[in-house]
Order: sequence, then structure tokens, then C-alpha cells
Amino acid sequence: MKKKLIIICSLLCLTFTSCFSFTACGNDAASDDTLVVLNYGKYIEADVLKRFQKETGITVKYEEYESVEDMYAKYKAGSINYDVICTSDYMIETLRKEGELIPIDYNSLQYYENIDPTIIEASEAFDPTHKYTVPYFYGTVGILYNTEKVDEETVSSWNCLWDPEYKNQIVMINSQRDAFMVPLKLLQYNINTTSKAELDEAFDMLCKEKQYVYAYLMDETYECMVSEDAAMAVCYSGEAAMGMEYNDKLAYTVPKEGGNLWIDSWFVPRTCKHYDAAMKWIDFMCEEEAATENFEYVWYATPNLTVAANEDAETLADETVFPTKETLERCDLYNAYDDETLDYTTTLWKKLKAY
Repeated sequence: MKKKLIIICSLLCLTFTSCFSFTACGNDAASDDTLVVLNYGKYIEADVLKRFQKETGITVKYEEYESVEDMYAKYKAGSINYDVICTSDYMIETLRKEGELIPIDYNSLQYYENIDPTIIEASEAFDPTHKYTVPYFYGTVGILYNTEKVDEETVSSWNCLWDPEYKNQIVMINSQRDAFMVPLKLLQYNINTTSKAELDEAFDMLCKEKQYVYAYLMDETYECMVSEDAAMAVCYSGEAAMGMEYNDKLAYTVPKEGGNLWIDSWFVPRTCKHYDAAMKWIDFMCEEEAATENFEYVWYATPNLTVAANEDAETLADETVFPTKETLERCDLYNAYDDETLDYTTTLWKKLKAY
């Protein structure tokens, strides 16, 4: 299990590195010893980043983003030529269909064999020919809750998010796609629906829920729950596991209606200027030591079999970190929306936030 002091120190180091990178990324480096990386916030152990630079001699210009839509906006802005990016399944599918991905040279990856074939197979949903991606982490979206404020039966259904008893005690996930997933599951609709009527129903439910919402959060969710500012939170499984590490009153569940199974993967975008360095980066992320450090920092399920093989029984039995087969069977991967549906849901999301 992670120790709080180690995480805090790592965050401080990574924050410093990221801040430097934000200023450095403005201009593309012409040399082959530079790599421009875009990744979720708090999604890599700082020592792994330092060790990669030391062992390869490659200077990493590292930039972070908060949400999938934020990543897409940063990439599409075109002001930075990213060499390698990590993001979620449905956005990778969108970029693939837009012709924005460069094939990965799997023959150059020494450690790709460490990746679980089951997760690679599941990636066919967004990378059908296994040509463009290497899985990094996976997990679920569910509810993190305080067991002294909420009982297990209450959170067994997404209905609890509309319970007046928990007014100003609910943290809602600050993610367009994940937020809509909740009422869509409750309504027994496909989470990939393109029906405007069904999306409107989901939107209406989210508007009704808003009166009970304490805050819309992402990376700050586990901190809010650890400090007991809220009774429950819709969040990613890794956020939940981190919160549970610091507060033993917390527990996590995927409601009976099901949730989202997500797979975050590395890919090389069309803007890549340092392809060989990108291959070295992806391979390094698959290496056992680096993957172990990242897992013990991020605390999401790792597709790296060498990591799982060396973890203790308690960790492997943690269903928040490693979801069971039964849980995964209730969860669905997102598909990329067509332009019309994406524009429509984006408009609804903006209306909800302004509601």
C-alpha cells in the first residue's frame, strides 16, 4: 500500500516538473533527445519520469490535463506538437477515425509482452486492429461512500444520488461523458446512445440531481471524501482506492445497474516529431519496475502482468483496485460519439453546469 508521505513528496516533485514543462512546451525542439508528453494529472510517479530521462538522455516536456475533453481541446489547438499521449478509449477512437494516430512499432517494444492479453483484446473496441495503442491503466466508475453516513444498500443503486436526505453531501464527477452515464444506466439506456430523446431524459435527471450536489470534482474527489466533506462521490476506482487508503470509513461500489469500464492507453499522435523517443517512452512504461512504481502511485488496475504477479494477496483481493469479473460484466466501454451527438451532449453539459 502507498504511504501518504511518499505520495505528497511525489506530487510536489511532479508539480514542479509539470510547471516547468508548461513553459517549455511552447516551442518544438528539433533534436532527437526531446519528448513532448501529454497525460492525465497525477498519472505518473515523479521518480519514473526522472529515471526515464536519466537512463535515456531524453528530456521530457511533460504536460497534464484534467478531462478527456480538455485533452482533445489541447491537442486540437495545434500549438504544441505532442509526441506521445495517454487518454481514454472513446477519445482514442475519435482520434483514430479522424486520422490522427500513427501506428506503433511493436517490434521495438521489449516489454510489450508484459501487458495482459485480455486487456489488449478489450481494446479492440477502440483499436480494432491493435495497431495504435498500448494499455496503461484500467478501472471502473462507481460510488465512493462514507459507511458511517451511508449504508451499503443505499448505494447499491444510482438512485441514491437523487435522495434529498443527502442534499449537499454528494460529489458528482466533473466529466461530461461519465456524468451522463449515471442516469443513462439508471434509465436502462445504452451508455453510448445517440438518441436525443434519451439524452434529454438523462439531462433532465442531472438537472434535478444538481440541487443535491455539493460539488463537481475530478482529482480532488478523494481529498474531499477523506476529509468527510461529503457522504458519497461518483468517481473513478483509483480515486476511490486512494481515498480508502487514508480513511477506513470509506468504501466503494459499482451500483447494480452497472457502470463504465475504461481503458487508458498510450498512443502516438500525428503531431509526433520524435518517434523513436516515443517508442522508448511507451516501452519504459511497460517495464516492470516503472509499471510497479506507477501502479503504487496511481492505484488503478494495471494491465501489466509482472506487476500483479508481485503484489501481495491483500492488494490483489482489493476489488476496488482489481474489479471482479462480475463487476466488469455490469460495465460497458464508451464508444466515440459522432460529431452531431458530441456537439449535442456538449451543449447539454454546458447548460447543466450553468443551470
